[in-house]
Order: sequence, then C-alpha cells, then structure tokens
Amino acid sequence: MPDETDELIAGIRRLKEERAALILSHYYQRPEVQDIADFIGDSLELSRRAAATSAQVLVFCGVHFMAETAAILSPEKVVVIPDLEAGCPLAAMATPEALRARKEQLPGAAVISYVNTTAAVKAESDIVCTSANAARVVRSLPPEQEVLFVPDRNLGQYVASQNPGRRMVLWDGYCYVHDQIRAADIRKAKEEHPAALVLAHPECRPEVLALADKVASTSGIIRFARESEAREFIIVTEEGLLHQLRKECPDKDFYLASPRLVCPDMKRITLAKVYRSLSDLEPRVEVPEPVRERAVRAVERMLAIS
Repeated sequence: MPDETDELIAGIRRLKEERAALILSHYYQRPEVQDIADFIGDSLELSRRAAATSAQVLVFCGVHFMAETAAILSPEKVVVIPDLEAGCPLAAMATPEALRARKEQLPGAAVISYVNTTAAVKAESDIVCTSANAARVVRSLPPEQEVLFVPDRNLGQYVASQNPGRRMVLWDGYCYVHDQIRAADIRKAKEEHPAALVLAHPECRPEVLALADKVASTSGIIRFARESEAREFIIVTEEGLLHQLRKECPDKDFYLASPRLVCPDMKRITLAKVYRSLSDLEPRVEVPEPVRERAVRAVERMLAIS
C-alpha cells in the first residue's frame, strides 16, 4: 500500500476509475478526505446525489447511519464505509424495540425520525426529516395529530418552537458533540470576537440557540455565510465544517465556538482507509430488504414534501 499522501491520493483516483466508484464525504470529515471526495454535503444530500448517479460503487465517508441511508436509496449499488466502527452515539440512542414500545404508549401519534437514525428505526417511522426541513415536515401533518420526534431532543425542541401549539413528544436523545456546548461558551466567544455573527446547528441546546444570529443545518450555515455581508462568524457545529467554509469564503473569518466541537467517529476515516475500502470493496453496508422497503417509504414521504 502506498505510504505517502500523494501516492495514496493517486492510488485512490486510480481505483475509483477502475471500480466506477463515487466518493462521498460529509462536511465533518478530515480536510484531506473532503478534498478527495466527488461530492461533499450533509448525509441525506449525499445519499440523494449518490442515487442519481450511474456509479456502481459508493464509498461513504461519514458515519454508519449515513452509509445505511445511501443503501436504502440505492439498493442496486455496492455501498462501503471505510471504517465500520464509525458510528453515531445519537443514532444509537433509539432502537427499533424501544420505538415500538413507545408507539404502543402513544397510539395515533405520527413518528418523525431524524435522518440520524438507523435503517431499522426509520422502518418503524412514518416519515423522516433532516435538520433543514424538520419544521416543514411537522407542518405537513394534520395539525391535531400528536408527533413523536426521534431521537434528538434539542432538534425536537427547536422544531416545537417553530410550530407553536403542536403536541410533540420528544425522545430523550442528543448529539453529545453539540449538547456539551453551553451559553457561557458562546458568550466567551462573543467577547473574543465581538463583530462576529453566531451560526449554530439546531442539535445545540436551546440556551445556545437563543444566542445565535442564525440557526441552520450544515448546508444552511455555509449558504448563510456565503450570502451574508458579515465578515466574521462564530461556528457552533463540528469543526470539520470550517474547511468548506474557508474554501467557499476565503475572504471571511471563521472561529470555532469551542475546541470541544470535534466528533471522534467522524475523524476515524483516513485516506489509507478510503484506499483499502476501494481496493477490497469492504466493509460493505447492506440493509435487509424487508427493513429497506419500510425505511424507504418513510424517506420518500419526506422527499415528496421537501
């Protein structure tokens, strides 16, 4: 196996051509992984792009539920993830067994599952949402219908604030990377950068979102920064997003709200692992067909209103 970075990159490009493969990278990946990717984006955006291409092999540089979503939407393609241990603690906080039990306690409630869930949980859901469209997905349901929102309580609270009067039951899950940030972190960052606007992901706590100038998904944060006349921004999401922000807005300054905003699972994937996954077409991510059929219906219901 090549040892030097340049040789690794050349090897990845050669194998990608041989395999008719597409490399997809989430915004939270290492900069060098983002730079080798054909597409960079959020989890659902990447899966939709992958489904629309003729590539036969998808190398998903993200965490496991993201690769599963690609497999749900592209069952005819080979989906590999460079590190099978790249998981998502938030997604692990909701299991299909626990969700079925909660549904029995809430007959008639519509189950909205955040895309940050396993395929098995999506299969138990009525509709899927992303951080960008969650409020719109809630509004697509009959106003009198109760909603069980799974699994991120912070995103659920934000969505509830955008839909006053809606009865929502929130699963007690959270992204530990975002949830650990407190209002004090934002105030400190503002003291250090008084002219900067605060851009926060809705997986953050309500006390943090209350101090933000803009609450948005990863793609939404990039779009806002690109279009804003402001020159400085405090970013309240995983540090990997800074790479794309600085590439797209080289004349602007971006500051991470806290050095703790790092997801170790997202950083598990390296160029060497991308090379191995292309070489071996492993580890593969597959979704059993009965689960996939039910999960894809929940995803398609969302796509129909997005």
